[in-house]
Amino acid sequence: MKKSVLAFGALALGVTFSAPVMAADVAACLITKTDTNPFFVKMKEGATAKAKELGVSLKSYAGKVDGDSESQVAAIESCIADGAKGILIAASDTKGIVSSVKKARDAGLLVIALDTPLEPADAADATFATDNLLAGKLIGQWAKETLGDKVKDAKVGFLDLTPSQPTVDVLRDQGFMMGFGIDPKDPNKIGDEDDARIVGHDVTNGNEEGGRKAMENLLQKDPSINVIHTINEPAAVGAYQALKAVGMEKNVLIVSVDGGCPGVKSVKEGVIGATSQQYPLMMAALGVEAIKKFADSGEKPKPTEGKSFYDTGVSLVTDKPVSGVKSIDTKEGTDKCWG
Repeated sequence: MKKSVLAFGALALGVTFSAPVMAADVAACLITKTDTNPFFVKMKEGATAKAKELGVSLKSYAGKVDGDSESQVAAIESCIADGAKGILIAASDTKGIVSSVKKARDAGLLVIALDTPLEPADAADATFATDNLLAGKLIGQWAKETLGDKVKDAKVGFLDLTPSQPTVDVLRDQGFMMGFGIDPKDPNKIGDEDDARIVGHDVTNGNEEGGRKAMENLLQKDPSINVIHTINEPAAVGAYQALKAVGMEKNVLIVSVDGGCPGVKSVKEGVIGATSQQYPLMMAALGVEAIKKFADSGEKPKPTEGKSFYDTGVSLVTDKPVSGVKSIDTKEGTDKCWG
């Protein structure tokens, strides 16, 4: 009966929920966008391992799908009620979640944004993330150098995340444009560009099915499309499937961001030309360390020197290196990948 009540409670919150790692004086929460995307699976793995090492009691929550902000709001309420010392959150709605984050901070919790900065970024106490603008620039530069003289006649499509344009989506998208040589206009907004090479934007929800449908939509707009920027590797694989279905898989250069093991494998197999690899396990582990330190001393984390956030690093992974863009090959990318 008790088990049924607990299960009902989790469903009522609309979140997935895992039991505490262990009893401890310091409690922390991890709130991710989903618990199926390999990126967030690895994030949870890193937080869980570090919590066990430091004796921190960790509860983890996730939305049902990418974009499910309502579940994340409910999770924050639970963390406050449970007396947690801090929250690590990869926000689905970077603007909409701010009032809930403020409530947590007002209650004395340390809130760290993981991977995805809030809007405004200082709505959280700190952000631990990949430099997503740099990640976008790296794949944009690689695509530009790979095309060479053909870059001026390129037909470019963008497979983005969600209509709400979360910061991570905007930074990668606009970074790609900067690296490729497209004027992004307002760098805080997707869709205001006027470069004639842009075929269009569509959203994927960060999964294969979304990537496939979005690619099909862009092909209907312009079947001569030959460059695709994708928000992440599941979306890239979906785009490849759509292209393969119409015999165009060898005509289109696909680039992405994430650097998970399946994604690096896709680079090795030629599905993706290049990807920017990030390190979610490190983000989450450092976040748990920061909450423990805050609980013990009251000290809050500081950003990387010269940046507004704590930079957890990024590397371009490709087996087709180009001049002027530093990269690692898929062998090294595999050694560093995350599930």
